[in-house]
Amino acid sequence: MANMMAFPELRHPFEPTALHGEGQATVIYNGKHVNVTDGGATDELLINPSDLLAVNGFEIKPEGACLDDLCIPLTPELTVHKDGQDWFNVSAFADLLEQPYVADLEARVWSFAEIPANRENRLLNAMVPDIEVTDRSGNVIRLADLKGKKALIVTWSSW
Repeated sequence: MANMMAFPELRHPFEPTALHGEGQATVIYNGKHVNVTDGGATDELLINPSDLLAVNGFEIKPEGACLDDLCIPLTPELTVHKDGQDWFNVSAFADLLEQPYVADLEARVWSFAEIPANRENRLLNAMVPDIEVTDRSGNVIRLADLKGKKALIVTWSSW
């Protein structure tokens, strides 16, 4: 009788496995990973323009690559015609947006940080969630009760 491991997928955890299929690249952004068709550039990430929405939420429109009210005009650096097909240069787009990224060119894996313009918009329009705490006397204090007043919230954690 052969011994079997409870989790056979963990039998060889350090054995190399393919991240994506041939002719594809893996893009990591905003906590998710997407496998996209890769245009095969050596140091740039060229993808099918229709994959842009799945990669970072931008959508190609007549006015450019748009995400909500942010639209970036399409320039020759962003749109590449290669081997009879149109490609979108995601790495040039990230450079234009000053979005940090790292790439493993050999494995064709790209990881993008948050787009600075998105972060700034969220910070400008952010609303503090309604929180409630109990004071030393046992009274419940809600942040909504302080609306219109200045409040300083100090937090601390031992870990």
